[in-house]
Amino acid sequence: MIMAAGAVDTKHHSAFHRVFATAQWSLDKLGLAVFGLILPFVGDGVIGLSLDDTLARKRGLKVYGAGMHHDPLLSSRKVAITNWGHSWVVLAVVVRFPFCSDRVFSLPVLFRLYLNHKASHRWRVAQRSRPDLAVQLLHLLCGRYPLRSFHLVADSTYGGQSVLGHLPTNCDLTSRLPLNARLYDAPPPRRPGQVGRPRKRGPRLPTPQQMLDQQRARRLTLDLYGRRPDKVRLVDAEARWHEVPQRPLRVVAVEPLTGGRPTQAFYSTAHQQEAEQVLSRYAGRWSIEETNQGSKTHLGFEEPQGWTPQAVKRTAPMAMLLYSLIVLWFAQQGHRLYKVPRRPWYTQKRRPSFADMLATLRRESLKARVLQEVGPGKERRNLLQLVELAILPAA
Repeated sequence: MIMAAGAVDTKHHSAFHRVFATAQWSLDKLGLAVFGLILPFVGDGVIGLSLDDTLARKRGLKVYGAGMHHDPLLSSRKVAITNWGHSWVVLAVVVRFPFCSDRVFSLPVLFRLYLNHKASHRWRVAQRSRPDLAVQLLHLLCGRYPLRSFHLVADSTYGGQSVLGHLPTNCDLTSRLPLNARLYDAPPPRRPGQVGRPRKRGPRLPTPQQMLDQQRARRLTLDLYGRRPDKVRLVDAEARWHEVPQRPLRVVAVEPLTGGRPTQAFYSTAHQQEAEQVLSRYAGRWSIEETNQGSKTHLGFEEPQGWTPQAVKRTAPMAMLLYSLIVLWFAQQGHRLYKVPRRPWYTQKRRPSFADMLATLRRESLKARVLQEVGPGKERRNLLQLVELAILPAA
């Protein structure tokens, strides 16, 4: 970045590193500022959020916060593999843009570094679980906009009592539910003169698995992840989970009939929603996985070599904030400048990937740099065409 900005000889390179290591600025405030740039694209309705944690592999025993964490890319269902690195909890905004209305984007805005037991003991900081950090991020964002409504989608790691029982009042949650979850009806109203502590739960209801086995299920054809439509058996009901009996939930149990996927159960605190709406919203959670992959592959999320606390907490999240800014730029301007590359071997490509967005930004930045150096006239146009032909493959 120093070289791209032409700042190699302006000052010592350590001055740029100090921006992350010692300068006085807040990553949370920067993330909230990026959220302000996203707001015009989400409209006046409910703001969708996605939450996930991702591993950034590192080396070195002195790197702040590094520890052994589960590596989902190398692990399988039978074998769990751990790796040394940083585990980041990321909160992103779910957005659909007019230039690509059939795709969902997750734009990261807020971050927390998770320290396991050994790392927190080594660095003498209080240990906070990933769900605790997630609740902290939710209260930070939802508390800043108390008049807006939010809806979070997260996997089963963040679907338990530690998040569900501590949601902000203006935030709903859609997540996974165990197939053997204990479900209950609403508690009956108290009779006049009844003594004793009020009941928290009503009659016991079937578990999600029992709902599929015992009740008449609907057969539907769903197209949620852009793949061929899947046929499923579906049962839904309004119930309350044993873990958090005070919140009514829309529980959806799904048994796929095609595709080879296992039986699953989901819930949403927006209990008035239809089952199809719950599944469609949860399917948008996959966009944050694409964000993690794009930030690591194209923006160097795992590459920073800082080891002090401030440098670690600030440098890597900047890659994901850049991801959000690049997608926002493409939604505002870049999609008009995007040129579909001719690839006869890639016939199914219908929309730009993040790599295409980044290549478009690089090309337009270089073109702007050339225009500053060249005067008007025919020579300028010919030179610009030549430069564009030269830099297009490199971008």
